[in-house]
Amino acid sequence: MIMKIGVLGAGVMGAAIATLAIGHGVAVVLVDVDDDTLAKARKEVRQQLKLARLMGQLPRSGEAELVTTTNYGDLADVTSVIEAVTEKPELKAKVLAEVSAIVRPGTVIVSNTSAIPVDEMADAVARPEDLCAIHFMNPPYLIRAVEVIRGPRTGDEAMLKVTELLAALDRDGVVVGDGPGFVINRILQRSINEAARIVEEGRATPEAVDAAFEGCLGHRTGPLATADLIGLDNVVDSLRVLHDRTGDRGYEPCDLLVAKVAAGDFGRKTGRGFYEHGGAL
Repeated sequence: MIMKIGVLGAGVMGAAIATLAIGHGVAVVLVDVDDDTLAKARKEVRQQLKLARLMGQLPRSGEAELVTTTNYGDLADVTSVIEAVTEKPELKAKVLAEVSAIVRPGTVIVSNTSAIPVDEMADAVARPEDLCAIHFMNPPYLIRAVEVIRGPRTGDEAMLKVTELLAALDRDGVVVGDGPGFVINRILQRSINEAARIVEEGRATPEAVDAAFEGCLGHRTGPLATADLIGLDNVVDSLRVLHDRTGDRGYEPCDLLVAKVAAGDFGRKTGRGFYEHGGAL
């Protein structure tokens, strides 16, 4: 069977996952509720393909078809689905429920969640055994490793299909257990929150915090530059998911993060976060 992926959500991650897939010769049906968002995503995919090829991160030829649509019915014949909507549990549950009613039984449904437990989302789908999660790092066409999360109700067949999907996308999966934040965000989001709290307290500038992580610990980017790349709105959403589900006050978003999001300063995608980025992407 020829592989074709449905990607739900044409925002930053949805467009980047589409870039990764078509760049490796896997056709994509990209779905969003907004035509303008889809048009913007098409332009972003073209730019990202060019960048990734220049960097030697995607093959220079063999590009597959990208279809953009607002109609969920266009997903009826896909071989797998990757959900990449905003990290809000109610929205993800709604989207997953809708798509699970359309795709064929046995079609693996993957959530690109960064914090919401798979088993929580499984309550929304028609066939919980077909659901798992892949936490792609941003940008997914440059970062090879991904977290693969198997929920308690995820079936063996779904995991086999995920392995085949990642092979087609030339990504390396690290399988971890289910739970709020999994591995990466259980650690990363708390680090970002504490780094922002240090800036809020006036103990260090964002530049000093990140320089310490890069110079002293050998990190390629510091926590606050990473937060700007992720999107501060997504960071706050993830922190709230973690705080609600663990009760750990270390995950309660600090006032500075909340204030930046309220001001619309989300990071790279808006041109300003902890740093200035020269205009919105």
